[in-house]
Amino acid sequence: MDRTVRILGTHGVPAAYGGFETAAENIALFLVDRGWRVVVYCQGTGTGPIVEDTWRGIERVTIPQHREGWLGTSAFDLASIRHAIQFDDVCLTFGYNTGVFNVLQRLKGIPNVINMDGMEWTRRRWGLAKQAILLANERCAGLFGNQLVADHPEIEKYLRTFNRARRISMITYGAHAVTGAPTAPVEALGLEPGRYLSCICRPIPENSLLEIVTGYSAKPRGVKLVVLGNFTPDSDDYHRQIIEAAGSEVVFPGAIYEPEVVQALRFHSLAYVHGHTVGGTNPSLVEAMAAGNPVIAHGNAYNRWVAGPSQRYFTDAQSLSDQLDAILEKPDVLHQMHDAARARHDEEFTWEFVAGEYEAVIERFRAGRGTRGRVARRDRRQTRAARGGTAST
Repeated sequence: MDRTVRILGTHGVPAAYGGFETAAENIALFLVDRGWRVVVYCQGTGTGPIVEDTWRGIERVTIPQHREGWLGTSAFDLASIRHAIQFDDVCLTFGYNTGVFNVLQRLKGIPNVINMDGMEWTRRRWGLAKQAILLANERCAGLFGNQLVADHPEIEKYLRTFNRARRISMITYGAHAVTGAPTAPVEALGLEPGRYLSCICRPIPENSLLEIVTGYSAKPRGVKLVVLGNFTPDSDDYHRQIIEAAGSEVVFPGAIYEPEVVQALRFHSLAYVHGHTVGGTNPSLVEAMAAGNPVIAHGNAYNRWVAGPSQRYFTDAQSLSDQLDAILEKPDVLHQMHDAARARHDEEFTWEFVAGEYEAVIERFRAGRGTRGRVARRDRRQTRAARGGTAST
């Protein structure tokens, strides 16, 4: 049987949008190197016919879409699924935002492995109506998907409340290790390598940015805090509160999208501050660990599992301030946190390991239709044991 997988649910490759696109690109390239035929559906703009081409060995099916926002994404997802079910290939779908459409794969008997994201419907910023739509689509994806991928043990636990355990595989997000970066991009922003902390997130309440800026600005630190993101204080009250709470050592360079600049900022950071409170394995946190950043994170179950026990955690502005006091003037502590971050990344979050786990799931559906949905946790434990790591529970 042909080793083909079709990847749906992202904006396409090369990655230029977000975490799902980065995952799709890295998994696709890994599979191509392993001899797979990989087809990735890409969202184009405007109108016109479907265009097919090849990028780095990955076959791309680009479907133009003239509508913007959620309506455009939904129309693109539906068109992608309609195209994919013309073929008897395993589908790998990222996200459940249009999970109702996955009934088409189910009706056609097309195996579909679905990454179930990080409980997106719980985010307050969507409002009740969109939250309800997202929840309905999550349940549809859970019903119609053959295998559900959770990117964190807490997401796996949640999915088990309405799915059988054997239908769920826990596979994290990945990042490439960063072992060096030029200092020029950092210096161009007026920063001194090793003399600043970084924070990269959307400026929304769920990411604790007001608490981070307030706690950091409680006293002079001797180093700067660089907060990347798009701020519009004139039209957004939360953004205004953050700007007003910031002391002179907090720097807002705006949103930076150039990967080489962001990578350099991460690599030369003294530490990384992470305030996310919702979701599973957060790409920004994994990428910080891949750069060897000591981590000060919000102390929820998601972040604690990802970063591990050797990092530092906070719950509010005061506890963040206390953690900063405890580590900023202690190079030996920061060095230990740096080593622990790298070790944790190497153990669980390399793209080679993550993509290999996706391959194992996809291969099982491709090779034996009769074994659908039976990817057990023992397989993951065996893989981790063979690799020299420890299995998550």
